[in-house]
Amino acid sequence: MKQAILIFVLLFSVLSVAPTTLGAEKEEMTAAEKYEKRLALYKKTETLTNVPWYYLAAADTYERGLRKAIRDRPTEEGLISIFYAPSQWAGPLNPDLDDTNPLSISMFDGVGLDGNGDGIADRNDDEDVLYTFARYLEKYGYDEEDFRIALWEYYQREKSVNIVHGHAKVYEKFGTLELDEHAFPMPLNYNYSYNNTWGDRRGWGGRRIHEGTDIFANYNVPIRATAYGIVEIKGWNMYGGWRVGIRDLDNVYHYYAHLSGFEKGIEEGTIVAPGDVIGYCGSSGYGKPGTQGKFPPHLHYGMYRDNGRTEWSFDPYPSLKKWERQAYQKRKKK
Repeated sequence: MKQAILIFVLLFSVLSVAPTTLGAEKEEMTAAEKYEKRLALYKKTETLTNVPWYYLAAADTYERGLRKAIRDRPTEEGLISIFYAPSQWAGPLNPDLDDTNPLSISMFDGVGLDGNGDGIADRNDDEDVLYTFARYLEKYGYDEEDFRIALWEYYQREKSVNIVHGHAKVYEKFGTLELDEHAFPMPLNYNYSYNNTWGDRRGWGGRRIHEGTDIFANYNVPIRATAYGIVEIKGWNMYGGWRVGIRDLDNVYHYYAHLSGFEKGIEEGTIVAPGDVIGYCGSSGYGKPGTQGKFPPHLHYGMYRDNGRTEWSFDPYPSLKKWERQAYQKRKKK
């Protein structure tokens, strides 16, 4: 009797502590460890399906950004962020939206698949989710155009297709997921000044708010990319003058306006890293192409977040202060 009670107590203790321990391990995982495990999942799935790992990484990264932007979308529990609604995974007419049986899911036209051979198709299992998405891509083929077609059919939105495709190009070039570094948009050895001007009123061209932070500096001070990303737009804008738009891996669009000119080699589709020079400070804008000098030279720097349907401006000032502080700290260590 005593032995039975002892076994029961030990078993209860293990069951009570195990989830806490697992949770603690998950919380203690470093960013480098997450990237390592995530990349291993991508490459394992690539082996199973022949879908390039950077295609999977691109879609997963895009979905991770959507989870940040869409309020009613839950935070991912594991390493993979690709989201399937219960009705999408189990099937729209499935009476059990938590169904994990691959056979019944298939019968009800659900998309969920078993990705690790355990006989269960669980939409909260990283391997199952990634394998399901990879099999979807695989149906369309393996080259870039096939990838874009598959993305269009999935998202039904050209901007989403372009963002995910851009992410894939960045991952393909650098060959790693560890691309979190940022840079201040101007070198520290130049004179510049800025305040938080996001949300201020602007009158030229009609009433509107200022969707960015103005960093004042002399003409032709180098302007640098602040993040890893791909150039989406380059050219003239009536308000922003000569400008460059870069999309980063967090789905954020970085807008650099009022330039005096562009760095050689910067074109739409160019992949950039933090610190790469993309143009030079100027006073272009507020008129027809080539208009200069209607205001002091400065960089207008804006940030816009995409949520899969639209995108909106948010205050870049806190990010600028953070990157500036990190740049000074990095310089001190040299």
